[in-house]
Amino acid sequence: MQREEKHLEATLQAILNRVIDLKTAIQALITKLETEYETINWPTFLDNYAILSGHLTGLSKILQAELASPLRSQVVLPLQLGCERDESLARMTEGRVPACTHDLVPDLLRTKPEPQAEQRLQQFNHKASTLSYETAQKQVGQFTKVVSHVWEIISKGREDWEGESMRSAGMQPTHSIADTHALVTAVGTGKGLRPGMPSIVPPGVGGVGAPGMGPRGPTPSQLGPQAPTMPKAPSQIKTNIKAANQIHPYQR
Repeated sequence: MQREEKHLEATLQAILNRVIDLKTAIQALITKLETEYETINWPTFLDNYAILSGHLTGLSKILQAELASPLRSQVVLPLQLGCERDESLARMTEGRVPACTHDLVPDLLRTKPEPQAEQRLQQFNHKASTLSYETAQKQVGQFTKVVSHVWEIISKGREDWEGESMRSAGMQPTHSIADTHALVTAVGTGKGLRPGMPSIVPPGVGGVGAPGMGPRGPTPSQLGPQAPTMPKAPSQIKTNIKAANQIHPYQR
């Protein structure tokens, strides 16, 4: 008998430790969501949720293992019911259960679902067992589409949230829209390739009626500063004719 009591005490202590760890993890996660909701990122939230999930898994293993077998043979009954406040009970439950009343006992010591919930569960099980294979596959496909659509919305919202977090963290952008437009303009029209050189519109872009454009291209004034023109050399033919007139003025 003493051995069974020690076994039961060890089991209860293990369950209590897991419950305390689980409660601490839940409190930490709720505190982060309430105080760091502006700065918390998705990986941090997943890390805290993984800790919470680990405690739940450990608690489930304890309850499902042979270590918890003595609990199945234990019967828990309230020793005293009343509407007056019980300070020891309130202290043990951290103020959640101030009194062991007739309304709370069925819910706190319940080992089966409520009759209404159990009846609905049986109806769902019966409906699922009467479905044909084709109907079930069709409903599964529709449900998969809905889940995929919701997943896409969540993923897009996550990307937008991470982008806003990066911008709010002060990260400089790696591109400039103004520089991109300037580069495209330089490649397409030649604007800005030389200091003081206006853009040259390719033939066929501006048309004949484009301002400052000739019928086949830019006017000479748009081609930039021209080199100074050299004085023309006197033509040899005109010089010979003039000399001949001086020698034979009457032969015409």
